Amino acid sequence: MYRKILLLIIVLLITLGCAKRGYITGGEQDIYPPEVLKTSPENFSTNFNSSEIIIQFDEYVRLKDANTQLVVSPPLKYRPEIMPTNASKEIKIRLKDTLQPNTTYSLNFGQSIEDNNEGNKLQGYRYVFSTGSYIDSLSIHGYVKDVLDRETEPFVSVLLYEVNEEFNDSIIYKENPRYITNTLDSIAFSLENIKEGNYLLIALQDKNNNNRFDPKQDKIGFHPEVISIPTQETFKLNMFKEVADFKPVRAFESSKNKIVFSHEGNAEQTEVELRKGSELIETIVTKVQGKDSLNIWYRPLEADSLELKVYNDTIRKDFVINLKEKQLDTLLLSMKSSKRLSFRENPSYYSTTPLVSFDKTKFELLDQDSLSVDLQTKYDHWNQRLELIFDKTEKQKYFLTLYPGAVTDFFGQSNDTLRTDFSTSNYSDYGNLVVRLQNVKDFPIIVQLTDDKGEVLAEQYSEQDSTFEFLFLNPALYNMRVIYDSNKNKIWDTGNFLRKTQPEKVIYFPEKIDVRANWDVEQIFILRE
Repeated sequence: MYRKILLLIIVLLITLGCAKRGYITGGEQDIYPPEVLKTSPENFSTNFNSSEIIIQFDEYVRLKDANTQLVVSPPLKYRPEIMPTNASKEIKIRLKDTLQPNTTYSLNFGQSIEDNNEGNKLQGYRYVFSTGSYIDSLSIHGYVKDVLDRETEPFVSVLLYEVNEEFNDSIIYKENPRYITNTLDSIAFSLENIKEGNYLLIALQDKNNNNRFDPKQDKIGFHPEVISIPTQETFKLNMFKEVADFKPVRAFESSKNKIVFSHEGNAEQTEVELRKGSELIETIVTKVQGKDSLNIWYRPLEADSLELKVYNDTIRKDFVINLKEKQLDTLLLSMKSSKRLSFRENPSYYSTTPLVSFDKTKFELLDQDSLSVDLQTKYDHWNQRLELIFDKTEKQKYFLTLYPGAVTDFFGQSNDTLRTDFSTSNYSDYGNLVVRLQNVKDFPIIVQLTDDKGEVLAEQYSEQDSTFEFLFLNPALYNMRVIYDSNKNKIWDTGNFLRKTQPEKVIYFPEKIDVRANWDVEQIFILRE
């Protein structure tokens, strides 16, 4: 009896020991996007007259970023209402607009539809219908590219305006386009279900999402000619930010010797006349740093008001400046350079008032052995910047003194004694880059090295040479671009839609350039369109 019981216990233990532990896995992971089972009315319906569209799916779906992903073409005055906002097996679209007759509409959901569990996206689903008897079936394709920036922002709107007897260029500021699509998170676009005709094609970085061009904040690209559809052409739209046309805004007395004039657009060619009755008053015009404003400096005088005339190209504006009891601006100099001086930079001072004279005998620059170093000055009136130029050597410390009277401003004020020091590093702390360009189509050109934000860290200009030496660069990864300076003004110029001018061409080197300390790098750059 005991043997039988013992044998039974042994068998039971062996059975339990051999059993395998298991887990419920829930099956294989779903990797497939949701499928559309049915639509009502049917997709690609003609003679459409419904105010509601229902799309049914084979599983629960949710909408993600529908406000930015969903593109309705032609645009509707009132955005469709989409329900529900939670997970569901169907989506309802309620149209709030009166639809145009004999028009093909498309609702492109982009990547907004995904399944509720795994987030698998139904890519580029489109619901298309026509209020007429047929579906327009023509299409165009292309891509957009930011001209100046290395990377093109996503979600660029691409718009077609019908060119007919009512068309004019101002339409892009006031009205919806005939057709619209969006690049979503790429640079490519495809506009489908278009009818035959002539069109204006533009790209828009539409900050307000209102299908209107706002030059103050939107980037734009446009095809230079009217396009005729059907066409097999692949379109490239170069996007840029316009510089607003000059526009005077207001002028007011800021201090006893200064009027501040605010404006829109580029004011570098602005001229002013300041008068007290018939008397012309001497002025100096400078830029207010970081603002769309100018400083108009004049010597203090007794008057209740002054008359200011502002000229810029064909623009003229008259102001009456009422004067009050104000304090006089005083002369201050502030150093804007770091104590550790790069071999590519010169120490600089910014003045609070415009400088007019410099006494070189009252500038003293000594090295660490107390030996005098020859010093030159360069003054930028527009920016009120005084640059000190001298030959720098490595591992050297410099001591700079500006004695009283070294600089004098427009009002006869001179500086007090100013002392500062700065030093240089080893040559080996920097890297050198030689760039050799090939396939240059035209001169002059500008070669720029930039950071990832597009800030220019170094640049050179050439009217005939294709080899450029950038010495003493800080170790870093650099972006490089070449600008074709077609108008020969030594800067990059943007485009303008109304003037039908395209921006100057910019070509980026495809990779970042690694400049390391104590390295000499030579880079060949073949310019390709």
